[in-house]
Amino acid sequence: MTTKRLMIIGYGAMAREVHRLLPTGLTLSWVVVPEAQVAATREQLGAGVEVLTSVAQCEGRPDLVVECAGQPGLAEHGEAVLARGLPLAIVATGALADEGLYGRLRQAAEGGGGRMLVLSGAVAGMDGLAAAREGGLDSVTYEACKAPRSWKGSHAETLVDLDALSEATVFYEGTAGEAARLFPANANVAATVALAGIGMQATTVRLTADPAATRNTHRIHAQGRFGEFCIELNGRPLEHNPKTSMLAALSVVRACRQALDPVTV
Repeated sequence: MTTKRLMIIGYGAMAREVHRLLPTGLTLSWVVVPEAQVAATREQLGAGVEVLTSVAQCEGRPDLVVECAGQPGLAEHGEAVLARGLPLAIVATGALADEGLYGRLRQAAEGGGGRMLVLSGAVAGMDGLAAAREGGLDSVTYEACKAPRSWKGSHAETLVDLDALSEATVFYEGTAGEAARLFPANANVAATVALAGIGMQATTVRLTADPAATRNTHRIHAQGRFGEFCIELNGRPLEHNPKTSMLAALSVVRACRQALDPVTV
């Protein structure tokens, strides 16, 4: 089997986990990071991986590009990837709540022949939700419950005193589009659910901080012509980044495996 080559945008906790779990047959050949991170990233990766600051510096042709850099990374580099006709696996789906960015990415993909792969990230059931949409959906609600420390550094700190909580507290209720913009590091799932279902403005989101929580809990409730379903996941966060789910990193690994496998499940 011919070895395929991977480019990762970003090299934080998620990208390192993806790199560690890469399936045989796919090699990390390029990493794109900000200028300030180049030296440290080169030291981490050694001579076998090219460390770049832009997609334009890549002289080869990756078989797959995965975004592990958050919403700013997707906004900065996504168009260049798609305009080169490359497949781009997206984790920071919250960025797609920005209609202008979404439009530019879609236009770059159409013009260059690239393809956006919106990953399921920290949740399951997106295939079923998207299938249900074909028959008509009446309502979709997404709820997230995490420990207060997982909301630190986010807009949640302006809505509730995270250090003073003694019980589970809903601190936000609104649309998926607004949630994705206000909580970019925590609410990408809201955007993923919206993209698979009834859209950014029609999807209801509730966010909860619970001092007793030991895992990240995601609940999705959908109703429509197909019937009704409820999905609940209790996921472990990444060890080195409590704002990110382990399952989100594993969804990237799955995309990497699908780039190799002639059968997609």
